[in-house]
Amino acid sequence: MPTAVLTDHERTAVQAYLRLLHTVRAAFDGPPQGAPPALVPPSVLAEAETALTRAGLAGNEEQFFRMLGEWCPPAG
Repeated sequence: MPTAVLTDHERTAVQAYLRLLHTVRAAFDGPPQGAPPALVPPSVLAEAETALTRAGLAGNEEQFFRMLGEWCPPAG
């Protein structure tokens, strides 16, 4: 299995994406009955967008997800 070596900016983008992913999953897991719906904090979205831009990956999701798949392949 090839190992991808990420630049600092790419690593930061992947980490920001994973934080965003975990935040969104928590929001979709849903609040307890009767509670207002969970929101994804704008700061989490902004962090991911800024990190992707710095890594030169903003607007290039195909490249980003290919890189992510090489760096963190799915289990199974």
